[in-house]
Amino acid sequence: MLKQLLAIVIATTLGGCAITEPTTHATVPVDAATFNTRLAQQQDSLIEVINQRCQPQDTAPLVQLHEQVQLLQQQVASLETPKAKTVALPKQCARTPLGDKFILGEVESVFVDELNTYFATRIDTGAESSSLDARNITLFERDGNQWVRFEVFTQGANTPPQQFEAKVVRFVRIKQDASEKEDRRPVIHAHLKIGQYAAETDLNLTDRSHLDYPLLLGRKFMKDIAVVDVSQRYVHGKVTHQVTSAQ
Repeated sequence: MLKQLLAIVIATTLGGCAITEPTTHATVPVDAATFNTRLAQQQDSLIEVINQRCQPQDTAPLVQLHEQVQLLQQQVASLETPKAKTVALPKQCARTPLGDKFILGEVESVFVDELNTYFATRIDTGAESSSLDARNITLFERDGNQWVRFEVFTQGANTPPQQFEAKVVRFVRIKQDASEKEDRRPVIHAHLKIGQYAAETDLNLTDRSHLDYPLLLGRKFMKDIAVVDVSQRYVHGKVTHQVTSAQ
């Protein structure tokens, strides 16, 4: 009776584990020591049977199922949050010592907007101001302002010159030789293009028929925007139809 009660208590505590009742035997008179020994043996056997019945028989399917669930979770996470793509940043070019300045050769093709003409132009760092070959220079007044009328050989010396008018922005005095008198010249404002570069400058008007280039750009034009490489010519391309000489 005591052995059966012990089995019921252990089964209730484990909650649901299947056990097998021990086989009962006919009652045989025994002494107390023998009774306690047999009781202990039966108790150990009972616990061993309970452990065997409650232990899972095969865990391999559960482990495989768990791995499949983890794989599905990873796939779902990859669909919901796409991985960021690595973009290679372009390397920045080393900064040139010239900064934003562009290079000019000793001679360049220069387009003057106001005259709609390309001129073979001398780039001269020795001259301070810029000058344009002009003929028949005549000053006159318009609306209280000083203006100038002048002629330019826009198609070469063998073609009659064109006449232009422009507002005088100021006058300059140029002295080319110590023995000569100062030359007072009218100055006009002009828009120039050299290749893909555009700039504004002032041009003084003078007769340059004795010189090879009808247009000269001096230091004031180049200041802060360009540097000159005297070893090169037509860095920005040579225009075929340009005025090369006014003679």
